[in-house]
Amino acid sequence: MNRDPTARFLRIRYVEAVPPPHLDGGPLQWLRANLFSGLGNSLLTVLAGALIVWIGYTLIDFAVLSAAPPDGDVGLCRARPEGACWPFIAAKLDQFLYGRYPVDERWRVNLAGLLFLGAIGLMMLAPRSEKRITLVMVGLGYPFLATGLLAGGLFGLAPVETALWGGLSLTLLITLFGMLASMPLGIVLALGRRSSWPLIKALSVIFIELWRGVPLVTVLFMGSVMLPLFLPENVTIDKLLRALIAVALFSSAYMAEVVRGGLQSIPKGQYEAARALGLGRIHTLAYVVLPQALTNVIPAIVNTFTALLKETTLVLIIGLFDFLGMIQFALTDAAWAAPTTAITGYFFAALVFWCLCFSLSRYAASIERRLGRSRPGR
Repeated sequence: MNRDPTARFLRIRYVEAVPPPHLDGGPLQWLRANLFSGLGNSLLTVLAGALIVWIGYTLIDFAVLSAAPPDGDVGLCRARPEGACWPFIAAKLDQFLYGRYPVDERWRVNLAGLLFLGAIGLMMLAPRSEKRITLVMVGLGYPFLATGLLAGGLFGLAPVETALWGGLSLTLLITLFGMLASMPLGIVLALGRRSSWPLIKALSVIFIELWRGVPLVTVLFMGSVMLPLFLPENVTIDKLLRALIAVALFSSAYMAEVVRGGLQSIPKGQYEAARALGLGRIHTLAYVVLPQALTNVIPAIVNTFTALLKETTLVLIIGLFDFLGMIQFALTDAAWAAPTTAITGYFFAALVFWCLCFSLSRYAASIERRLGRSRPGR
């Protein structure tokens, strides 16, 4: 054996560092090494590829090749029983987007949506030193501005009852309110659960475990049906407001556990370094611990927000017609009875929810890259 240290170093540095052949032989070599390395692996690859091709062709045939074009009518949908009924979506699209919101006032919904996109752009383009202030301003200002536009009564706008709100706009409103409310509440609950004060810790644990121990359906039912029974006769709370509060409290319990996981990922040395610099407990949390903890759990936060977006469909049980609820309501129209009307409606709903969830995940990935926390393979 060659015991020369120089030779050993050269062997480790230049021989062992050479990548394996299957990583440096081009696409064909990679395919052979990863997908066709043996008989069993080759069979699984062929079967999986055939399944993907079959599913892809079936979806394309249903949505494009055999589908009725959007400018058609219900007769064309009945004549093509194997394809999507896109005329149904085109005829009911305004209803899916706005619900029963007055037609002459729908510009207010559009303006609220444009302001939301502008707020996101402002947060993305703001300098890093001003992002925190921008986030606070948008988080506090936009909900009040959007509520004033949608509900009316401000700026000389005619009032619109919340019972008329619906469609995709209501879904996004509930989701946005749940996000903005659950994040600060979740942080407070997570800090309370890690508190050294027994009473605060006990109250935080009880709150988190209570809300996490019941399904959202039960929470919405209690807020809509049971809560009014305990209120005085002359006191009423709007049904949408009750749903928003229930969703916010429910989501904050899950967000608290996500934030607590981020806090536990911070090494003890970070606290010691902050104390060595003379920072107090509040400044340590605000400037050292929380920024790192929240950055570490961005994927888990996005997962919670994505689940919240999909769970908004449960508000239908309390009489609020969100996006999916309006699609189900439109399916009761006998004039659009066709073999694939219902399938097309649910397919359209799934496509819209997938686009929203995918956009949310991509936005979170861009935040991770800007913060320098992304990892290869994410």
